[in-house]
Amino acid sequence: MNFKEIQDLIKLINKTNLTEFKVKDGEFNLSIKKGDDDKAIVVQQPVMQYPSAQVPVQPNFQAPAPAAPAPTTPEAPAQDAAPASEKKTDTSNYLEVRSPIVGTFYRSSSPENPPFAKVGDTIAKGDVVCIVEAMKLFNEIESEVSGTIVQVMVEDAQPIEYDQVLFLVDPA
Repeated sequence: MNFKEIQDLIKLINKTNLTEFKVKDGEFNLSIKKGDDDKAIVVQQPVMQYPSAQVPVQPNFQAPAPAAPAPTTPEAPAQDAAPASEKKTDTSNYLEVRSPIVGTFYRSSSPENPPFAKVGDTIAKGDVVCIVEAMKLFNEIESEVSGTIVQVMVEDAQPIEYDQVLFLVDPA
């Protein structure tokens, strides 16, 4: 839909007794709702190919402010991962277990089960250390190093990037 079509649609719905209207065109979604106080809320989920534009609204319409973009800074490491004294020490002698894919990090196979690997555990090459969910598939991530886990760098159920450090391992 283009800007003019959205304006015409708002005007048309304002003249009717409709309380809710939804339209979907490919990945473009538009939902218009009128509440008890006759104010309508227009929610638009733009897709990259559509330019974001402010829709002029009628006096009895109220458009919500656009959502703030997601922060691009990396999140803080897990607090329960290691004691404060270890966090301040030099980590250059530790090996890193990195994510081979983008997805959501899980420390265990379900909330009831214990984590695959936690601080102090000794792991061997090939041991499953976590699960990364990507596109509704749960991928077991195996360690490519052996040693003792000294720090978990990611919170449970946190989105992760490709090649992001998940664990620090002491090879000694």
